[in-house]
Amino acid sequence: MTQALAPQAISSFAAWRDAQQAEVERALSGWVPAQAPAGLGDAMRYAVLDGGKRLRPLLALATCEAVGGHTAAAMRAACAVELIHAYSLVHDDMPCMDDDVLRRGKPTVHVRFGEAQALLAGDALQALAFELLVPDDGSVEPAMSARLCRMLALAAGAGGMAGGQAIDLASVGVALDQPALELMHRHKTGALLQASVMMGAATARVSAATEARLAEYGACVGLAFQVVDDILDVTADSATLGKTAGKDAAADKPTFVSLMGLASAQTYADRVLDQAHEALRQSGIERSDTLHALADWVGRRGS
Repeated sequence: MTQALAPQAISSFAAWRDAQQAEVERALSGWVPAQAPAGLGDAMRYAVLDGGKRLRPLLALATCEAVGGHTAAAMRAACAVELIHAYSLVHDDMPCMDDDVLRRGKPTVHVRFGEAQALLAGDALQALAFELLVPDDGSVEPAMSARLCRMLALAAGAGGMAGGQAIDLASVGVALDQPALELMHRHKTGALLQASVMMGAATARVSAATEARLAEYGACVGLAFQVVDDILDVTADSATLGKTAGKDAAADKPTFVSLMGLASAQTYADRVLDQAHEALRQSGIERSDTLHALADWVGRRGS
C-alpha cells in the first residue's frame, strides 16, 4: 500500500504545493508574452495560464530542493516542462488528433481561437520552452543549459511524448496487452513526468546511483499517473476532470481499465506508487518528504 502521510505532513505539503503553484503561475505569466503578433500571445497565454495542477513543475522544483540544486535553473526547467506539456495539449485536442472541445474546464484553444492559431500557439510554446533554458543573463551555466535542453528534447520528441502520441493514434480499436500499453504511456505521459524529476536533479551534482533511483521514481510516478487518469476517465464527470469524461471509451482507445478492470487497475496504480516510494527510500536523499507526498498526490487525484 502507498505511503500514509500524517495529517501534519499533508497540511505542510499542501502549503508547499500552493506556494509553489503560485510561484510557477507568476513565472509563466511573466515569460509567456502577451505581445506576440496578430493575437498569438493571447492564444499562448490562454493555453498555459489559470489552469492545471502544475504537477510537472512541482516535480522539478521538489527534486531540486531535495538535492540542493540551483533554484533559478529549476524554476526555468519547471516552466519549460509545463510549456511543452501545454503545447502538447493544444495539439492533442485538435480535430486531426483527439478532437476535444474541453480542457481544464474551458473550451480548447482551437475552439476558442481557431485551428490555425492553435497550431501556431503550440509551436510558439514549444520554442519558448527551450528559450527559457538558455537565458542570456548568465543565471544558468551554459553546460547546465545544454544538459537541460537535451533532456527536455529527448522527453518531448519521437523517443518520448510525440512518439507515444503516435502509438496512441495508431492503437485506436486495437487490443493492446499490458506491456504494449505500458510502453505507449511510458512514452506519451511518463517521459515528460520523468524528465521533470531528472531536470530538477540536473540542477545539482548527484551520484549515478541517486540519479538512477530518481529516474525509477519518475518513471513510476509517470505510469501511476496514467493508470489513475484511466480510472478517472470512467469514474469522474467532466466538471471534475476539466475535460470530457469517457472520451477514451467512446474513441475505443485501449486503457488500463479496459484491459484489467477498475478494481485491478486501482490495485496496480497503488503497486506502482509503492515502487516509487521504494526508489526514493533507496536514493540516499534525506530531504525526500515532498517527493513522497507528490507521489501520493498523484494516487489521490479525484478522491
